[in-house]
Amino acid sequence: MKKLIILSAALLLALSCTEKAPKMLILYYSQNGNTKAVAEELQAKLGADIEAIVPVIPYDGDFQATIERGRVELEGELPQIQPIAADLKKYDIIFLGYPVWFGTYAPPVGKLLQEYDFAGKKVVPFCTFGSGGLDSSSANLAEALPGAEILPGYGVRAARIAAMPAEVDRFLKQGGFVDGEVEPVEPFPALQPATEEKAAIFDAAVDGYPMLHAKAENVASRTTPWGTEYIFEARDLAGFPGQEAPGRTIKVYVLAEDGQAPVFTQVLR
Repeated sequence: MKKLIILSAALLLALSCTEKAPKMLILYYSQNGNTKAVAEELQAKLGADIEAIVPVIPYDGDFQATIERGRVELEGELPQIQPIAADLKKYDIIFLGYPVWFGTYAPPVGKLLQEYDFAGKKVVPFCTFGSGGLDSSSANLAEALPGAEILPGYGVRAARIAAMPAEVDRFLKQGGFVDGEVEPVEPFPALQPATEEKAAIFDAAVDGYPMLHAKAENVASRTTPWGTEYIFEARDLAGFPGQEAPGRTIKVYVLAEDGQAPVFTQVLR
């Protein structure tokens, strides 16, 4: 019996030693450094390989010029990118990062998807944006990469990049990519008509953002470890250039941390 126990223990040890941790790669395109900051935070916590996606002709950083060029590329020919050094065949999980332009991943990422094979990979999107786009860009990834598994992703407004390290830590723990526990958060309750008080919270959160003009109609809230979180249904008063007309219902997430003014964290259009 003693020998059997020893042999069983040895077998379990041998099996545990043969299990391979998934090989991870972080691939990202960043125009102004925000997506790069998220990529580097992921790399620091995961210890994964990392590589930037580099357009052959860089974007000059001017907002209007980038908008005009990006629109032409999305409607026509995507920009050429430099070859990546990483051999995708060696990786199980690929964290794919990008800024959101026109509600989806930036054109250099689209070119990457055309030129490289992601079949059989688990792809984790991460993105930075002005108002939102994680959900829509993730859906576009699923369409572009039918042979890959698109896992839940992480997104952050550029205006909230300082909050990113703590959010990335929670995201990686929730996804099981790193060890650690996170405090569970209750789901939002049913939406209720927004009172004047709640509408004022919404107005304060979106104040000053030029591409979001909306009126709060319904709201739900929940308490989280990082503050009170709201989800608002709002009537879009201005629309979104090139995407939709005014009058549609949008969802806006708002965070009110103790002692700080409320801010919106993302918009779902």
